[in-house]
Amino acid sequence: MSRSREAPLGAAPARARPAAAADSAGAAALWMTGAVASFSLMAVAGRELSGRLDTFEIMLYRSVLGFALVAGFGWGTGRLAALRMTGLGLHLLRNVLHFIGQNLWFLAVGLIPLAQVFAFEFTTPIWVAVLAPLVLGEAMTRARLTAAAAGFVGILLVARPGVTPIEPGHAAAALAAVFFAGSFLTTKKLSRNVTTFIILFWMTGMQSVFGLATAGFDGDVVWPTGDAALWVAVAGVCGLTAHLCITSALQRAPAAVVAPMDFARLPLIAVVGMVLYGEPLEVAVFAGGLVILAGNMLNIRAERRRARGGAA
Repeated sequence: MSRSREAPLGAAPARARPAAAADSAGAAALWMTGAVASFSLMAVAGRELSGRLDTFEIMLYRSVLGFALVAGFGWGTGRLAALRMTGLGLHLLRNVLHFIGQNLWFLAVGLIPLAQVFAFEFTTPIWVAVLAPLVLGEAMTRARLTAAAAGFVGILLVARPGVTPIEPGHAAAALAAVFFAGSFLTTKKLSRNVTTFIILFWMTGMQSVFGLATAGFDGDVVWPTGDAALWVAVAGVCGLTAHLCITSALQRAPAAVVAPMDFARLPLIAVVGMVLYGEPLEVAVFAGGLVILAGNMLNIRAERRRARGGAA
């Protein structure tokens, strides 16, 4: 996660402003409530659409709806005028990675318990830490290696190979986290020069084209009707609101504060899966999720110390 949410230049140290820090943490918590709700609703939408639409069709309709919303917002606020054709290669790479990752995520949602999908998704920041030296030229530190080891142990606890059979959904969820990490790293490079609006514009626009090409590859595109159309709308809107809420939370509090809030997704989606789909509450999933969270937190704290001139 980004470290750009630290206090601005000229601001008093955080310990000198406890009230402001508390207000910022409270605002971040409200935004993260929206993010947790958005991710959970998107997972339920994916489960409800599973078997009725394939993942490419879900991505097609989700992206088209997202593009309409982003383009409409850009037109209404004058942001469309800031669009440029530069950097399209990096946008293309970012969106290919995200498109693959999101398809794998929707596939996993339809195959394995929702809590397991979310637990695997929490390894994304760890993959970011591991891949950053290769993609961004950053140093490989002991903290990053330890976080990667914690992520691997967490995956083993969640999947429990040898105790329960490894299913295609587990592989899909694990690979989705890797592709999401690649998307995150390319987004980090893009964000140095372009705004969030431009990233979202090209994301929804390009992925609408990808969705059309892949959904129509077999010559049979299913049009969502009835409640399927409603769930498609939920997936499209929640995909955007989740991104907006997390970005807004990180603007108000450091990643070390936001990351534990994001972990609330796991127990919530476990309860949702139990109530709606009869999925069991598994101690191993929570244990694995906690190990993965611990690895993320260790790396976040080390990155903050390194940014301030300390040892990582």
